[in-house]
Amino acid sequence: MLALRMRQKDAEFYFVSYPAEELLKKVRFISRYYGERGEQVGGDEGRGETDDVERFIRTIERGSDSFQRQLNRRKVRQIRDFYRNGAEQPVIPGAVLLFSGETLRFSAMPGYDRMGDLGEPRSPFLIIDGQHRLAGLHFYLNEPDANRRVDVPCVIFDGKTAEFATEMFVVINSTHTRINKSHLIDLYERIEWGTDDTKRYAARLVRRLYEEGDSPLRYHLNMLGGRSQQDLWINQAQAYSEVHRLVSRPEAERWITDGRGRSEQRGYGLLRDVLRAARTVFGEAWGDNKRFMVTRDVTLKALLRLASDVAAAGKVLGITPGEDLEKPLTRAFQPWSELVREFRREGFYERFPAPGQSQRVEKVRARLAREAGLE
Repeated sequence: MLALRMRQKDAEFYFVSYPAEELLKKVRFISRYYGERGEQVGGDEGRGETDDVERFIRTIERGSDSFQRQLNRRKVRQIRDFYRNGAEQPVIPGAVLLFSGETLRFSAMPGYDRMGDLGEPRSPFLIIDGQHRLAGLHFYLNEPDANRRVDVPCVIFDGKTAEFATEMFVVINSTHTRINKSHLIDLYERIEWGTDDTKRYAARLVRRLYEEGDSPLRYHLNMLGGRSQQDLWINQAQAYSEVHRLVSRPEAERWITDGRGRSEQRGYGLLRDVLRAARTVFGEAWGDNKRFMVTRDVTLKALLRLASDVAAAGKVLGITPGEDLEKPLTRAFQPWSELVREFRREGFYERFPAPGQSQRVEKVRARLAREAGLE
C-alpha cells in the first residue's frame, strides 16, 4: 500500500489512506463494540493471539473493573448518523491510530525517501484510537444507501514503536473513561510487560526507582498515574528499555540474583547505587538545575546503561554483588567531577554530536565509562 514515512527523532511511523470498506476488513475490534440491538462488531474470541500488546490489552479489558471501556451505544448511533447526514463535508478528517506488532517492510519509491510501498501485516491491525469512529462506520456502511466513497486517514505504528504505541493506548483510553490514576501504573505494567519474567522483573525495578525513598529518581520518573508535582526527568518507557537491557545481559546475572533466583533488592540496589554515586559526583548539576543536562533523559539513560559496565567491571572495581556499592562507585566515578562543564545545557548537543537520541546516549555512556575506567 502507498504510504508516507514519517520520522520524528528516532521514531518511524507511516501515514496511509485506506478505503473504508477495505480498512474494516483489516482492523481488529476487541469484542466490545455493540450496535443498537447488541450486535458485535468484529472480534474473534477463539482466534489465536500472537501479539503481546493485544493479548494483554484484551486481558485487562475483560478482567479489570478499572478499565471497562465498552462502547457507548448512543455515541455509535450519533457517529453513524453523522456519517449518514454529512454529504459534502469530510466524515473522518482526523487520523485513526493503528498498531501492528510486526515490523513492516517499507520500500521507498525511486527518487523519494519518504514515499513508498508499505507491506501489510499478516494479522489485522489493533486500533489504538478511533474505535468509536470505525464502529460507527461499520454500521453506516451496512445501510443499503450508504455512500461508500470514504477514505480513512490512518497513522500506522509497527513493532519498532511497540512501547510508545502501548503507552498511547493506555493514556488515550484512560482519558476517555476518567480512569482513576492510582490504577495506571499497575495497568501499564500488566499490558506492556505481560507474563515474560524478564520484562516483568525489569518493570518492577523501574517501579521501585519511582517509589523507594532512597531512590535518586523518586517521583521524577514520568510514570502513568504518577502523583508528583516535581519536575519529571525521564519517561517510564525510556527507563524501562535501559533496565530491561541490563537484566537481559549475561554479565548482570550474578548481580541481580541470589540463592532464590532474581532478587528485586539486588537489582534495585545496583541501579540505585550507580545513580546515588553519580548524584554525589555531579554535585549541584544534579537535580532540577536547568543549566545542566545531568538529570535529563539522555544522561539518565546513559547512567542506567552504565550499570551494565559496572556489572562487567566488578572485579576491577573491587566490588561484589549484594554489598553496599555507593562508596566504591563514588570513588570510581570521581573523575566525572571534572566533566560537569561538559553537561551544561548550552552547547551540550554540540559537545555530544550524534544523528539521533540513541546514538547520543551511547556517546555519553562511553565518555562516562572511559573516565571511570570501566572500558
